[in-house]
Amino acid sequence: MSEESNPLSSLWPLVPAGAADWLLELCGDGLTGFMPPAMPDAVWVLNAMYEQGPPDVSSHEHHRARPADGSALPHLVAGIDLDAVGVATGGGLGRARHPGPGWRRLRWAELARRTGDPVVPDGLMPSHRCFPSATKGGSRPLGMVPPTEGSLDRETWNRLIAVLTQYSPGGPDARCLAYYSPLTLGAADFDDLHVRAGRLGDAEVLYDRSEADFSPSNLWAADRSWVLCTDYDLWATKVAGPPALIDALLNDFEIETVRLPWAH
Repeated sequence: MSEESNPLSSLWPLVPAGAADWLLELCGDGLTGFMPPAMPDAVWVLNAMYEQGPPDVSSHEHHRARPADGSALPHLVAGIDLDAVGVATGGGLGRARHPGPGWRRLRWAELARRTGDPVVPDGLMPSHRCFPSATKGGSRPLGMVPPTEGSLDRETWNRLIAVLTQYSPGGPDARCLAYYSPLTLGAADFDDLHVRAGRLGDAEVLYDRSEADFSPSNLWAADRSWVLCTDYDLWATKVAGPPALIDALLNDFEIETVRLPWAH
């Protein structure tokens, strides 16, 4: 879809890549997303996961069984059966939403209590390396939908935008900028930064843009009072900003958050 025919362009037009120079200076390389330090505080917003039924069969066991029972052909690459040699972790990449009837949200804190694993192990980021006790040989239960990497899920995105709107000067009219990592766009030129500008009140439309299957890698207030980063390789979004905003996220009933002192 061309920029001229994309309805998004009227609400979030492209702006010069130099608009993200301050993040480059502050954070360094932004290939997977510009990861900000505390400004002056920070918190991690955790992507949603869901479960349905007893966790007795792993995703990998399910994938191995399908070719065996004839319900699917083997996944061959260069003559190698990936289902036979690889591990289906059950994870995903990009945008996600509630899976539908019969599924319930599984809080990270609940899974931590169940498994005895920490919500996030010391020294690590929220990622596929969390909750090793909930896997079988590295594969998640078939009845569990783990968080996806590189994007907020729709419900968490919508709620996060609502909280940001409440704590931003100007509310829905606050001017913001959004950056998409070249990895989310499948771009060939990693030096061509893709930055858009618009109103915070119109941020929901960014989730449905046709060029990427991800929420923005970075979203920040034009006054730089807050900035969020959804790293391409992680299961969570770091939000850096004033203490009032961070406290609101920590105490929100819908959003699940965690403080990571080693990644503050």
